[in-house]
Parts: sequence; C-alpha cells; structure tokens
Amino acid sequence: MNLTLYELTAEFRQTAEILADMDLDPQTVTDTLEAASFPVEQKCAQVAAFIRNMEATAEQIKQAEKQMAERRKAMENRAEHIRDYLLHNMQACGMTKIEHPLFKIAIKQNPESVVVEDERQIPVDYMREIPARKEPDKALMKQAMKDGYSIPGAKLVRTQRVEIK
Repeated sequence: MNLTLYELTAEFRQTAEILADMDLDPQTVTDTLEAASFPVEQKCAQVAAFIRNMEATAEQIKQAEKQMAERRKAMENRAEHIRDYLLHNMQACGMTKIEHPLFKIAIKQNPESVVVEDERQIPVDYMREIPARKEPDKALMKQAMKDGYSIPGAKLVRTQRVEIK
C-alpha cells in the first residue's frame, strides 16, 4: 500500500506517542523512531523530487511565455510597419477608401495629440509631478491649445491611421 506523506506523518506521530507511554529504554525508543522515520524520509524525498519537477516545468513554461511574447511583439511590430506601408501607398495614390468583399479599408483621422518639441520651453503650469521628476501633462496641454492658448515648445498635430473592418 502506497501511503501519502500526511498518512505516514500521522503514523509516525502515533508511534512516537505510543513509545512515550511505554516504559522502554531510550535506545529502543531511538531505534524504533529511526526505523519509523525511514518511510517518512523516503516520501519526503519523493515529494521534494515532485516539487523540483513542478518548478522545472514552471520554468519551461516561463521561457515559452517569454518566447511567445517576443514573437507576438515581433508580429505586432511587423503588422504596424505594413499598416504604415499601406497608409503611405494609399495616400500617394489619393485613395481614402477601398471596398473589398472581406473587409473595408479606410484612411481615418486620428484625434489630435500633443507633440512635445522642446520640453525645456514648456511652462511649469503644464507639467505634472512624477515622483522625482516632472513631465509634460499632454492632456492639459491639448485642452489648453484647443481653447486657443499657445504653449511654447509644443504643438497640436493630427495623424492618420488605416482602419480595417
């Protein structure tokens, strides 16, 4: 019968309690406990081997995840480059929309975004506090520029993107 570590531990403790209640010499108690601990030690070694196996498998999964993430990122980057290629070629041909049986391709306007040309020129009112440093608050700057304010060192730009539905 193959006992679990929990069951072997319970048997060992029960043996130790029985021996404590018996009137035996210390050497007999020690020898008996050593003999009773052998299966527990073996099971502990088996459990430790199982743990190591699980850790090794987890490490292999971690490496596979890393490789998959790198591959995913490479695919995303390649798709983005090809999307830019499509955008530039459609723009060069003066095309803004293409109907296809499988999808529609259209050049769309992106929302305005702030491009910081020189961070040193941006007034402190348009900076946000980041622990140990300041950086431009683009959302605040965008709203201010939409409201008609001019901010030195920054401008509003509108880019385009290709949308595939």
